[in-house]
Amino acid sequence: MPNLIKHKVISRLGDSEASDRPLTCAEYFAGIGLVRLGLEQAGWKIVFANDRSQDKFEMYSAHFQDASKHYKVQDIFSVCHADIPNTLLATASFPCIDLSLAGKLQGISGKHSSAFWGFTQILEKQTNKPHFVLLENVTGWLTSNSGQDFRIAIGELNRLGYACDVYAIDAAHFVPQSRPRIFAIGVHTSQVNQNVSIFAKRSASLKTPALEKAVLANQDLRWNFVEVPPLPEKVKTDLGCVIENMSDGDDRWWCDREVQRHLNMMSSVNLNYLKKLQDLPFYSYCTMYRRIRQGNQRAEIRKDGIAGCLRTARGGSSRQMLVKVGQGTIGMRLMTPREYARLQGVPDNYPIPSQINRALTGFGDAVCVPAVTWIAENILNPLVKSLPENTLVLHR
Repeated sequence: MPNLIKHKVISRLGDSEASDRPLTCAEYFAGIGLVRLGLEQAGWKIVFANDRSQDKFEMYSAHFQDASKHYKVQDIFSVCHADIPNTLLATASFPCIDLSLAGKLQGISGKHSSAFWGFTQILEKQTNKPHFVLLENVTGWLTSNSGQDFRIAIGELNRLGYACDVYAIDAAHFVPQSRPRIFAIGVHTSQVNQNVSIFAKRSASLKTPALEKAVLANQDLRWNFVEVPPLPEKVKTDLGCVIENMSDGDDRWWCDREVQRHLNMMSSVNLNYLKKLQDLPFYSYCTMYRRIRQGNQRAEIRKDGIAGCLRTARGGSSRQMLVKVGQGTIGMRLMTPREYARLQGVPDNYPIPSQINRALTGFGDAVCVPAVTWIAENILNPLVKSLPENTLVLHR
């Protein structure tokens, strides 16, 4: 596994202190377990998981041998709150399709994203609510239905007793993939910190103009802004660190005719860019996409050395393609499931299922592992450290 993907983390709680604290988590919309991978590196333990997808459960259980003990495959609206152990944290990467520009923008009450209400229904019924909640979704969450979907979601957490903070984090700070996501962290408390100047002074690496606009437009909600360090600098390497090694004769590389067909679909700008790379004595890699522009199909190249946001066909996006160019040649093929996994920061010991579409959907629907670890180490763990001991006892 490339060194870039092995995100090194050091617990800010300290070894002995961290071992005494019950960092337990219930993971909703657990998918293939990438939130778990990220949290475990920061000392957390998943004691309950739920998703409705049998395919994703099978990927999860192929890697996590204890899956059958705590992972329930069922619709979230049918999960009984009494079956869920007390936990310190609950995470919810609720479906994004109705909030995404790649979907139909039906909003948080749409067919898929309305699963959010199943999550809050469980929270409402729990006597000992998780002290923290972590929501994750696409950036379209901020603007869906003119910003009302974001306001409704934060307002619902407020109603359940959670004061919130919110962050915009791009996976490109950890891996060569552009994957901006919004993370909201709620703390179950009566004491809040509404000082918006803390948010205003926050590093630009953790917010976007759209996020700033959303927060400023909703200052009447219950917030709990905390000081956090900036994200690490974006990765300095390119796709070469995640490319799966295969020979030039591998049949996954397209034939010359298929390569030429895609070259014919390119603009002169993209063709000139590839020509310059083709003349170099070493190989370069870039991702390629098929788009419809003014009624015509185009092949477009990403020129910054990183992949675009991994998605799924269900989310309205085609599979990313890879271009290998240099030493007088141009090669093209579809990206592999293992490359998708590496772009999410997943180690190579994570099994890849034989069904390619199942693998691509699993990784495309997931979160970036080192981004979750960063959140745990720099936000969640310090929040836990500030809790009174009697709060922690409830979740042992």
